[in-house]
Amino acid sequence: MIVLGFDTSNYTTSAAWFDGTGGENSGRLLSVKSGELGLRQSDALFQHVKRLPEILEALPMPETPSAVAASTRPRAVEGSYMPCFLAGQSQAQVLAHTLGIPFYEVSHQQGHLAAVLWSAGRMELLEGEFLAWHLSGGTTELLHVTPGLKTEIIGGTRDLSAGQLIDRTGQLLQLDFPAGKALDALAADVTVKPFPVKVQDMYFSLSGMQNQVQDRLAKDTPKEEIAAFSLTSCAYAVKKATQQAKKQYGELPVVFTGGVSSNSQLRKAMIPEGGLFGLPRFSTDNAMGVAVLCFLAENHQWTN
Repeated sequence: MIVLGFDTSNYTTSAAWFDGTGGENSGRLLSVKSGELGLRQSDALFQHVKRLPEILEALPMPETPSAVAASTRPRAVEGSYMPCFLAGQSQAQVLAHTLGIPFYEVSHQQGHLAAVLWSAGRMELLEGEFLAWHLSGGTTELLHVTPGLKTEIIGGTRDLSAGQLIDRTGQLLQLDFPAGKALDALAADVTVKPFPVKVQDMYFSLSGMQNQVQDRLAKDTPKEEIAAFSLTSCAYAVKKATQQAKKQYGELPVVFTGGVSSNSQLRKAMIPEGGLFGLPRFSTDNAMGVAVLCFLAENHQWTN
């Protein structure tokens, strides 16, 4: 049997099938005008609705799905809502009704975690305890995760997310949005000292980092050094908060997900600390984790 998953996040339209062992993901970034740092929710929703048919056309499935799931909200907590997820949810519900198959709801964050656990070959952690970072354009959260992907926010940023800092740095350097890949490439062969971001009780602030980046730009610092400075300073804050969390929760596995988790500077800093990363394409927004959870739910191995 195969199942189908949809994820329509703020910046990526994606669908994936999964058969319990493997599968395929089809996804495409939403279009953002040059020089801008994002989309209004209404624009994101419109683009998702237009693109879902072509995303499915690019996803040949070996058989008709037996169940379908969609990410319907950012987090699995009461009140969590974002309109763009309605695109995938409505398509999945229509498909489920038409085919007479079950429909399952998951959160975007749960899908992210499942995608990394599957990609990294650590699915046993689904029913275990671990720490996790969700690092993206809208989220920089340190999570304590308990069996069944139940999450509690225990740390992270108090203002700018890591992804926002990266994209604002990219905008200052006249890079296209989202700027993560381009910034990572610029910083690849550069070594700089990170800014010592203050981390207290696993929380930190990144808003001052934007001023640091602007100061270096005003002093004509090479763009490669500015890129490395921004990325390594984010990694510094994440590393310090992780070390504090381990003192409180013990030597638990530390799972990294979200688009920023595909960054090579972060991986370089955190793999020696026991960081667990999936393949980069399953760290960014994708529907594979949604499909994985759909398969498990259909086989009574996971309950949301």
